[in-house]
Amino acid sequence: MDRWTTEHVLSLAPDQPSRKAAGKLSSPAPWSGTGLGRGALWGLCKGSGSTPYRTVVELGTPAYKCSCPSRKFPCKHALGLLLLWSGDPAAVTGSAPPEWAGEWLDAREQAAARRAEPPAAPADPAAAARRAERRAGRIAAGAAELRLRLADRVRHGLAEEKPGGWDEVAARMVDAQAPRLATQVRELAYAPTADRLSEYALLHLLAGAVGRSAELPEPLAATVRARVGVPVDTAELLAGPTVRDRWLVLGSRDTADDRLTTRRTWLRGTKTGRPALLLSFGAPGRSPDLALPTGHLLEAELAYHPGTRPLRAVLGTRHGGPEAELPAPAGTGPGEAVAAYGRAVAEDPWLASWPVVLADVVPVLGPEGWRLTDGHHSLPVRPGSCPESALWRLAALSAGHPLTVFGEYGHRGFAPVTAWPRDGGPTGLTQ
Repeated sequence: MDRWTTEHVLSLAPDQPSRKAAGKLSSPAPWSGTGLGRGALWGLCKGSGSTPYRTVVELGTPAYKCSCPSRKFPCKHALGLLLLWSGDPAAVTGSAPPEWAGEWLDAREQAAARRAEPPAAPADPAAAARRAERRAGRIAAGAAELRLRLADRVRHGLAEEKPGGWDEVAARMVDAQAPRLATQVRELAYAPTADRLSEYALLHLLAGAVGRSAELPEPLAATVRARVGVPVDTAELLAGPTVRDRWLVLGSRDTADDRLTTRRTWLRGTKTGRPALLLSFGAPGRSPDLALPTGHLLEAELAYHPGTRPLRAVLGTRHGGPEAELPAPAGTGPGEAVAAYGRAVAEDPWLASWPVVLADVVPVLGPEGWRLTDGHHSLPVRPGSCPESALWRLAALSAGHPLTVFGEYGHRGFAPVTAWPRDGGPTGLTQ
């Protein structure tokens, strides 16, 4: 199995203190009984007690197990073991897992086999259909109420919007079992004044589409259901059809709030050329489970969520581990990036951005902020899309020469995620 880069290992850490603590455990000194086999790493790490901590990392998912009392996930011992392997593979010597590691790996393999079994049919299909119909009715009633509230606010003016002013309506959307609609409603009060009317219009359009979903083509109806938050069963998606390809990992970005850490990982099929977005989640203090190294190839099957412009997908069967890094992916110019987003919005009017690889662009800082230009056209970098230090790092990577940048382009600008300098590997720009 190809070694991970230090950058990829550190991207798994739940916070900066974990990164710092893991660095102190990245040398051979605290470790004994290390090994690599069955797609996993294991080792014993000397701690403050008399018994060393038992640490094992399954590299495919990845997944972690440690006997330490830490509530962070992965803990500093798992990260330290990965850093040890990444920096000095000769320090990881064993090839057969000890009993404690083997039992955990066996349990994971058995659980994976159970998940691979075809999903069971509902015990009572008629009852399931009635529940789905009742939910659809509640969502339609909530959307109708939302349209009335939006129209009422427009009649009274938008200038005096206050934080929390939409909380009551958002609560009604939660009651109507439309969670994503509730989130969008809460955000109305925080939208910039210049954008507020357009946000109202898009939400009004979505609420109207909910009421007419029976008249819409099925791909558009599926898009509407996704936008309001109707869940899709992962097992049903993976039951087929799926798309098998060698997927290039273009980059990832983590966002966190008080309740959840969300990791967005973008892929592109080397055969089909299709983009895909994988979402994974972690509780506070836990890194999301799915971690794929940027710039690597992964042969796997993906199942796309239905919609007019399918992008979000679920990772299914993997056929081997990630392969070594490739050169920078093929890209396009800023003008084509704008056109690609335009085509996507024509099919999904609520689409905020679309993934794109920009080739041969140079970052420049002007009076209106950062831009990426190919000498003929340029795209503005969306304010707040990545740290200012990352943009200066991007400029240093470029040194005035063209480079390749992956990110998302939308009506608010380009959000850079990964950069490939000339004759160099990928560099993440999200931290």
